[in-house]
Amino acid sequence: MSQAIDRLEEKIRACRLCQPMFQQTATGHSPRPVPWLSATAPILIAGQAPGARVHRLGRPFADPSGDRLRAWLGVSADEFYDRRCFAILPMAFCFPGYSASGADLPPPQLCADTWRDRVLGAMPDFELTVLVGGPALVWHLGKRTGGVTETVRNWRECFPGTVPLPHPSWRNNAWLRKNPWFENEVLPALRERVKEVLPTDRSQPGPADQECTQI
Repeated sequence: MSQAIDRLEEKIRACRLCQPMFQQTATGHSPRPVPWLSATAPILIAGQAPGARVHRLGRPFADPSGDRLRAWLGVSADEFYDRRCFAILPMAFCFPGYSASGADLPPPQLCADTWRDRVLGAMPDFELTVLVGGPALVWHLGKRTGGVTETVRNWRECFPGTVPLPHPSWRNNAWLRKNPWFENEVLPALRERVKEVLPTDRSQPGPADQECTQI
């Protein structure tokens, strides 16, 4: 990565702005930002927020949702975690925690307000932006009538530069069964577009590949 991206990642990893907020959640945890930036990647994964497992491991999408997302993209874990291929920018860098009822809390707006424009300005112009989940769809595309379902259904409106997706969580299994057009229409186009923009010269491990083994 470039020195500018390196320095920005260091600052994000040191961020503790949400400490008071998280201590009031049911989990009462401390912030652990999980940035995954790149100065050269052609594809941006614009996600929601790390889950509890990602919080423990310190690697984005290192959970069943990540497994499903990689299957949707048609890429291996090695490709996904190669920063020459993908940058990952969630709406919040830290696990937001759970509410008293056990539900996932939404990404704190403070994180996006503090970091998002700054990070996007430091990274390249992406050939493909993959939007994962409602908060990312709203931030990048604006709030639309019909919510996630209609935004994803109208994916051709922003293709080939952007592809909106539902969140790959198991909680969306019923949605996936109810909307077979997603698997039949959106995913083939997404995988083909990913193939088109991935760099072809990746014969030697890059810095990102080596870093993955250290996390």
